[in-house]
Amino acid sequence: MLGNISPLEIMVVLIIALIVFGPKRLPELGRSLGKGIREFKGSVTGENDDDEPPRQREIPQGDPGPVADEKAEAVAHKRP
Repeated sequence: MLGNISPLEIMVVLIIALIVFGPKRLPELGRSLGKGIREFKGSVTGENDDDEPPRQREIPQGDPGPVADEKAEAVAHKRP
């Protein structure tokens, strides 16, 4: 069914799309269509590895901040 599309028919469809969407909007539509096709292809072929464990956030070394200072003061006040 799709094998019988001639270059003339493709040109007519592109000209109609250009008239309907305009020259500014047409490249944006093409990019979004290409991105959608790539995402679909990646999900079907399994290229996206969503099964990876999430990366753990690094805890900076150094000053623990005001929370640790408050805890230290609370412990110091409880001692007799």
